Amino acid sequence: MATLLIKNIHTLVTMNRDRQEIRQGALLIRDHVIEQVGTTADLVDQADQADEVLDLGDRHIVLPGLINTHHHFYQSLTRTIPAVQDSELFGWLQGLYPLWANLTAADIRISAQLCAAELMLSGCTTASDHLYLFPNDCTLDDEIEAIQEMGLRFHASRGSMSVGESLGGLPPDSLVEKEPAILSDSQRLIEQYHDSSRYAMVRVVLAPCSPFSVSQDLMRESAALARAYGGAGGSSGIGSGGVRLHTHLAEDPNDVTYSLEKFGLTPGDYAESVGWLGEDVWHAHCVQLSDQSIEKFARSGTGVAHCPCSNCRLASGIAPVRKMLDQGVAVGLGVDGAASNDATHLLSEARMAFLLARVREGNAAAITARQALELATVGGAKVLGRDDVGVLAPGMAADLIGFNLDQPTFVGAQDPVAALIFCQPPQVDYSFIHGRKVIERGQFSQIDLPKLVWESQRAAAALWAKA
Repeated sequence: MATLLIKNIHTLVTMNRDRQEIRQGALLIRDHVIEQVGTTADLVDQADQADEVLDLGDRHIVLPGLINTHHHFYQSLTRTIPAVQDSELFGWLQGLYPLWANLTAADIRISAQLCAAELMLSGCTTASDHLYLFPNDCTLDDEIEAIQEMGLRFHASRGSMSVGESLGGLPPDSLVEKEPAILSDSQRLIEQYHDSSRYAMVRVVLAPCSPFSVSQDLMRESAALARAYGGAGGSSGIGSGGVRLHTHLAEDPNDVTYSLEKFGLTPGDYAESVGWLGEDVWHAHCVQLSDQSIEKFARSGTGVAHCPCSNCRLASGIAPVRKMLDQGVAVGLGVDGAASNDATHLLSEARMAFLLARVREGNAAAITARQALELATVGGAKVLGRDDVGVLAPGMAADLIGFNLDQPTFVGAQDPVAALIFCQPPQVDYSFIHGRKVIERGQFSQIDLPKLVWESQRAAAALWAKA
């Protein structure tokens, strides 16, 4: 197995249990796993033995790769659509469904790769995507195969919509699927792609879209199917590698109203009624989650994907993240769809989460810069049920990113770690995923980014022309 020594790191942010930050740090990687962590002096004997040595010259901050817990990659082809630039959630969806109905398998592939490239440049090394509509020839296979080519560690969420307008749901009937077909395809995807082993590069998640687009039966049956593939003893908890569950919940006031009118339950109680609380479940947004539901999430180990920029864009509100963290809820960050963000920059989400928590609480100390980085690393790992990413320590996956201090963003910064959040550098200088160097000096190692952008622009123009 090949070895790589990365030395002379200005500051190595480990995110380990002690939140250790090592000046003049170094890492030894063997194949795809971190073997040693320490100072450059500690690992000096490895320099002559390593197959490759990367000397960062005391000019980089290195930290665990960032983890994205909620996204809709296909939306990168439909940004800033004029008709919905000023819409709230339901109106935004209803305005975009007809456009998304024209998506093809080729669109799914190219949009996924473009989105992955944007995420990786912003520091993301692990991402979960929620693909919940399958018009024309689209399948989740298209997205999985496209992301495998990019080298991003991936949790592929098999989304679904089964309740259309004729049954009181939000999506048009033309975009919903029959529930037996959804469950059959979900099982096929699990058996074909899900890797429950440690350091897995692909895992499958079952993800009925939302309370206003699927039935309660589908929620229950999806949960039963996922838990049948749960890990040792049927568990899908942290580190088990089992199939997990994901959906949207309590995103905005209309979402709450729909749940009360349709089910007679608040969103949190609805989730509990269909078996969607537990360590194997995480919900996106939870902006309007009640205090009682937050307590239930904490007791059950249910996670939350916080999507601050999207919540601002759609005026959904500010999620009570400080309250969730104080109660012990696992919280990670999500970029959400590029049509509701409309950017795909995960470090930007960490900064926005940091700022909004302070505004919501009316307290400039409500959350620190380092706590915001925790949301983007160890928090995201916990939400996705991973105990092998999010921390730089022996035995952890070699997923790490480096930011060059010699750029305008860091000028005058007396605390360069905090500057990652306060000042937000535009992109990484280095990125390693599964021990493989995917970005070097700000450039992709094996991806032709200008070609990818050009092909994506063509696909977006063709999709818009069909509208």
